[in-house]
Amino acid sequence: MPRIIDYSYLFQNMLGTSKRSTNFTGSFQLSQINSGSVQAQLRAAGIDTNSKQFKAVMKEMMSASKGNGAMYTNIQCIKNSMKSYDQDGDYIDPTTGLSGLLLTEENAGSRKRIIPIPESSKEEMFEQTKREFLRENGVLNGDTTRRSDVYTNMYRKVTKKDRLAAGYTMQQYERSYRQAFLDAARKADPSWEIGHPIPAGALDGITRESVEHGSGMVDVRI
Repeated sequence: MPRIIDYSYLFQNMLGTSKRSTNFTGSFQLSQINSGSVQAQLRAAGIDTNSKQFKAVMKEMMSASKGNGAMYTNIQCIKNSMKSYDQDGDYIDPTTGLSGLLLTEENAGSRKRIIPIPESSKEEMFEQTKREFLRENGVLNGDTTRRSDVYTNMYRKVTKKDRLAAGYTMQQYERSYRQAFLDAARKADPSWEIGHPIPAGALDGITRESVEHGSGMVDVRI
């Protein structure tokens, strides 16, 4: 699932705002990053200060420092933090190991669009939703669901630039599948309520294609 990721933890315990918190060797203030001595240290450590990874780390560190550069860091902190960004300077999600999943104010608007997603991913989500609906008697159980696995599998199949929109698209399909199962259970037994056993055979006649056409979802294939 696409989500807003707080990655300030990258700098916790390695950065501080006072000299008392910088007893480790090679510490310097962010405001000194462009000084000749610090630049020499960076080059000696093999850090490419022109790389998008480095620039992304500096942007986040300055943001954490509220833009005043008073916070302290060191070479190892920078090198460790750069591992959390790909060569394009995009944050790598620590759970999936994929980039292109960070939701920000800048890309929030473009995420909400329907795009083609793999048929195999829609089929996987349909079957997973049905399986969990029957197992949990219609209850959304956050402790046992494997929904995130379906999303991660899909993200690996689409390009980085499409991952957020693909996640949004999958959400719409998933909601349609679940709503169809709810409607079918209530049609089989009007007195049925979420949490009660699903009426026998209530979902037998439901296919993924029938749900997608009936819900008005765009029928797009790749």
